[in-house]
Amino acid sequence: MTIQVKELTKKFGKTTVVENVTFSVERGQVLGFLGLNGAGKSTTMKMIAGFLEPDVGSVEIEGVHVQEDPKAAKSKLGYLPEGIAIYGDMPVHSYLAFVARVRGIRRKELAEKLSEVVSVLEIQSVLTQRVSTLSKGYLRRVGLAQALLHDPDYLVLDEPTEGLDPRQRGKIRDLISRLAESKAIILSTHILEDVEALCDRVIIIDKGHLVVDTTLDSLVEMSNVHKALRLKVNNAHPKDVEEKLLQVSEIASLGYDENDASFRLVPKSGKSLIERIWILADQYGWRIQTLVEEAGNLERIFLNLTSEEEANLSWFSRPNESHARRSLN
Repeated sequence: MTIQVKELTKKFGKTTVVENVTFSVERGQVLGFLGLNGAGKSTTMKMIAGFLEPDVGSVEIEGVHVQEDPKAAKSKLGYLPEGIAIYGDMPVHSYLAFVARVRGIRRKELAEKLSEVVSVLEIQSVLTQRVSTLSKGYLRRVGLAQALLHDPDYLVLDEPTEGLDPRQRGKIRDLISRLAESKAIILSTHILEDVEALCDRVIIIDKGHLVVDTTLDSLVEMSNVHKALRLKVNNAHPKDVEEKLLQVSEIASLGYDENDASFRLVPKSGKSLIERIWILADQYGWRIQTLVEEAGNLERIFLNLTSEEEANLSWFSRPNESHARRSLN
């Protein structure tokens, strides 16, 4: 019960946008599909959904070839494009009813199906509005509604939480988590919080090439600051603490934050320093106020794995998190 993507390649003119991309997604899994703008993410997702023909390669959904039998394959798939084209002159209710009919939903099931997605996505208040008058947030929710109407086993979601406020984003994440229990989901997003909250596995694509395919935990461990420690000692002078820490061979780098009087210790090879620090504390009588171990920083990992060294860190975003705090990572 999988989506099988095999050696996908797509060119526009002389430009190769996607080249030899191969991966699979199983039901019960959320795959984060990441890359800089222009890396080939949306093109790959369009080929998976059958909206673009690959020049080379194939996509199969539960063994059904998307290019050879598109109707059967698409019946198993729900697709939310990044820039979804919706008939602007239609009221939302009429648009969803139209999509339901195209999807082959029987008239006697239509009311129930519409009621389900309208309730889940909280779009009751805009059902009579024309699509062209919707805010960006409501437009994304209506787009999600059309992708879910026929209760597909597979979902391809391109920026599903884009334009949503924090409360709405949380509700959509909860929905995706519930759906993932029985569906396979490919999720493209620029929001780091979504990746951390939802994804079991992550693919990174760069200039059309797949450069990483691994679990989220394994990706985090690639960070050169994985298992870094924040250390605050309240009964010793910082200079004395620093002197002792500099003698620890397992520490790759050491920094001090004067704002909160804490040290930041980066270990060699991602090994935990906690036990070593407790030994020092016992040896020198330190009273430790703070000792917190950090996971790797996904922003740094992403930028290290893509070719644009000068890329802006805002490619990933954490809603409501200040740049001052992120700079410590």
